[in-house]
Amino acid sequence: MPTFVAGGLVFTTSAAVLVLEILAARLLAPYVGSSLETYSGVIGTVLAGIALGTWAGGRLADRIDPHRLVGPLLVVGGALAATSVPVVRGLGAASTAQGADVLLLSVCGFLPAAAVLSAVSPVVVKIQLRDLSMTGQVVGRLSALGTAGAIAGTVLAGFVLIEAAPTSTTVYVIGGLLVVGGVVAWALLDRVRPGPAASAAVVVLAAVGLGALVGDPCQAETTYHCARIEVDPDRPSGRLLRLDTLRHSYVDLEDPTHLEFAYVKLFAAAVDAGLPDATAVDALHVGGGALTVPRWLEATRPGSRSDVLEIDGELVEMVLDRLPPGPEVVLDVAVGDARVLIEDVSTASQDVVFGDAFAGLAAPWHLTTEEFVAEVHRALRPGGLYAVNLIDRPPLRFSRAEAATFAAVFDHVALVAPPETLDGAGSANVVLLGSDRPLAVEALRREVARRGLDHRVLVGEELEDLVDGAPVLSDDYAPVDQWLLENRRR
Repeated sequence: MPTFVAGGLVFTTSAAVLVLEILAARLLAPYVGSSLETYSGVIGTVLAGIALGTWAGGRLADRIDPHRLVGPLLVVGGALAATSVPVVRGLGAASTAQGADVLLLSVCGFLPAAAVLSAVSPVVVKIQLRDLSMTGQVVGRLSALGTAGAIAGTVLAGFVLIEAAPTSTTVYVIGGLLVVGGVVAWALLDRVRPGPAASAAVVVLAAVGLGALVGDPCQAETTYHCARIEVDPDRPSGRLLRLDTLRHSYVDLEDPTHLEFAYVKLFAAAVDAGLPDATAVDALHVGGGALTVPRWLEATRPGSRSDVLEIDGELVEMVLDRLPPGPEVVLDVAVGDARVLIEDVSTASQDVVFGDAFAGLAAPWHLTTEEFVAEVHRALRPGGLYAVNLIDRPPLRFSRAEAATFAAVFDHVALVAPPETLDGAGSANVVLLGSDRPLAVEALRREVARRGLDHRVLVGEELEDLVDGAPVLSDDYAPVDQWLLENRRR
């Protein structure tokens, strides 16, 4: 085998494994969400596959002519890569109401392909070791090419492939190309007849067909989410936006004053309590979703202006296309990470800032820190309000720390949550409010009750007792994902 061919095989298979690793998280997201737990499960599984494959490939190469192994490994690895789509979709769709298990889906979907493709490297090393005096050079060169391939696969998947095509299509193409390459290698290195090639083609076609049969749970696959919009069966004009496993946003196309989710009602209660005269406001929205709050603001406070910072440009396009707000909604959407974009927001330009970029276990920790809250404070006019939605469960480590962080920046802070969550039972949305002007607490409680919610409003000593020495989050210390995962396992 020529040296350049050997290097190309190691580079390509290593790249394919890392592409599959990046795409695996996207395939799992509709069933287990997109979180630290998801990525940890996928990375651990693929690393286990690499370790298993290199060990097994080395043992096989010592027992079987390695020339006879390259083709079959590529064919089987490509076929297994293609079957990962129907395997994940089938198991994910059949999961219980509690949700699929990250490790189960990762192992069943991607461990076999990662192991078989990783077995190619030691087999190629065996073929290239014709002179023991060159062992270090051969192993070092192929190891370096394998690492280079892994880097190329990571960059290609993250910066090109995810945006270029649906994840399932990309996986099928990669699997098909590996099978074709394996058939060619099989024919050249082992002089096989076309029979195995036909069999491999049947396997890959069957995998593609099975994947189509199971069905894609996404209406749109954005760079960050599996997104779909559902009609509310109990409210014909109601539309629910789902992102991965999360019921993310709800809008009523005929009545923008209808607010479905409790935390959005709390946002509205906070605004109406602080500005009871229904005047127009300038609002900054950290996270756009289905643009529920901008619609509500225009319907209840005509002339309000909404600036939206949304990281997912494809989600913005989907919402504007399928759930367009009326022309009367004054809206300016900036696409990008809010931590970066907020630096462009003029000082003292906003009456209220809404933070709604938190999605269960996928909390963007860099939007929770004192440094970011200080940027929000800078953007607010004197006496302006920052209202942020969190998702947490007892012992509320995240919420307590975020309340401490708010208190480090704002003179007045309030926390609003269901009583059962505060008493130690069940997860819920928790809303934090911060302002340099005293909060209208009694008016807030009346507005909360008027919207049919029994949530408690904690301020002063009650809130201090809840915070109880929780740390102020900073760019150097914000273990938000770990806290939420710990809560989930309780």
